[in-house]
Formats: sequence, structure tokens, C-alpha cells
Amino acid sequence: MERPTLELPSALDNLQQFVGNGQNSKPVVFLDYDGTLTPIVERPELALLSTAMRDAVDHLASKATVAIISGRDRENVMKLVALKDVFYAGSHGFDISGPHGTRIEFEQDKEFLSLLDEAELLLEKKLKPIDGSQVERKKYAIAVHFRRVNPENFTEVERIVDDVHAGFPALRKTGGKMIHELRPEIDWHKGKAVAWLLEALKLVGPDIIPVYIGDDLTDEDAFFELQDYGVGILVRDESRMTSARYSLENTDEVQEFLEKLSQAL
Repeated sequence: MERPTLELPSALDNLQQFVGNGQNSKPVVFLDYDGTLTPIVERPELALLSTAMRDAVDHLASKATVAIISGRDRENVMKLVALKDVFYAGSHGFDISGPHGTRIEFEQDKEFLSLLDEAELLLEKKLKPIDGSQVERKKYAIAVHFRRVNPENFTEVERIVDDVHAGFPALRKTGGKMIHELRPEIDWHKGKAVAWLLEALKLVGPDIIPVYIGDDLTDEDAFFELQDYGVGILVRDESRMTSARYSLENTDEVQEFLEKLSQAL
């Protein structure tokens, strides 16, 4: 069931929903990175985690299972977060690893890598004349950022992405906040990654409370996945329909929520 983002109650005002009743309840917290742990910035390499937010995530990870699920490459988000006691799922969950460098046995077929290589070269060539455009290659995806592009050229950027995409039917086009993205055309997304991780870690049962916090359209798959057995929290910055059940207003409230959840546990 979807509802307007403006109608979502505050997660901070309903903290008990995420703690459960009694000492046997076990929250499992999934966190997006950009727009959730860090504010959205003009260039992805500038989205650096604050010391206070890192401490909040670290403290929570000492009391509950925590996973970062990002559209970024796994190695990139691991470097940015730099915490040993959390799970990392990069490229929308295509590539997953566990605490202290342990590998979780899931990684999608590498046959798509050569296709992404070809598409990346074409996008860089065709978008080069458009000032402010940025092609960011991830292991299992290509993101085209246009936040710094003159709004008059937004349509041209999308036309170029669509033109390149037409030559690669094995890839699919998705979107997000001021980005277009090409990734493998397979049935896998953040929601599937959440479900897979819960099963792989044997974190399934009436005592488990999966919680997912995210801000973008790509996080809606996770919100939808958890509707029946978990809780989605949207970091709200626009009015639209969502499958999340609660909201936080910005990254400052995300940090406050993580700190209060740690205290409650």
C-alpha cells in the first residue's frame, strides 16, 4: 500500500515500533548512503560521512545487525563508511560482503561487465560536450549525473542516455535524484538484497524487526519488500507516493534516530 510522503508519521515519535517488546526482539537495520547518511551533494565523491554519523552507525552496530545498501560500488561505500562491524551491499545489492572483510556468497553474473564497459565509453563520448554532466562507472552500473547541467540541457542528457540504452537491450534504465542509471536487466534490486541478506544470516522470525532507511526511488523496492514483515522509513524531501511507513526529515534526524535506537536497545 502506498501513501503520500507528507502523511507519514515521524519515526522519532514512534521509536518503540523499532525496538519491539522484550529483550528477545532483534532490530536489523538497513541504511542507504547518499541522502540518508550524508546529504545529497553536487558530486558523488564529495558525499563524505561526518564523524558524528559514523559514531552513531558504529554504536548501533555494536547492539544490532547493520547493513549499508547503496547504489555505489561496494568497495567505494566501504571506504567512505570505514566501519568493520557492518555488512555492505554495493551496486543496489549486486555485491555483498560481511563484517571484517568476510565475503557473503552472492555476486551476480559477470557477463554484464563487458556490456557496461562498452556503454560507459559511448556515454562519455556523447555527453562530453554537455557541461556539468558526469558519467560515474560502478562495477554493476553506470550513473549519469546531471545535477550541475544547465536545466535547458536536461532533455538532451536523457535523449543521449536513451540512445545509448537502445543499443544494449541486456541493460535497463532506471532513475534517481538527478541521475539516469544503466544496470543489468535482471530481477534484482535493493528489496531483493534485503530479503536475501535476512535469509543468508538466518535473521527471519517473529522476533526479527527489519528496518530500512532510505530517501530515493531506488529505496522503494526495499520499502515494498518490508511492508508485510518490516518497517520502511523515508528520509523525506519531496511530495510523492511511497511504500514507507514512517519518515525522517533529513540526515540530522537520521542520526538522531540511530542514536536513540542505540540507547533504547
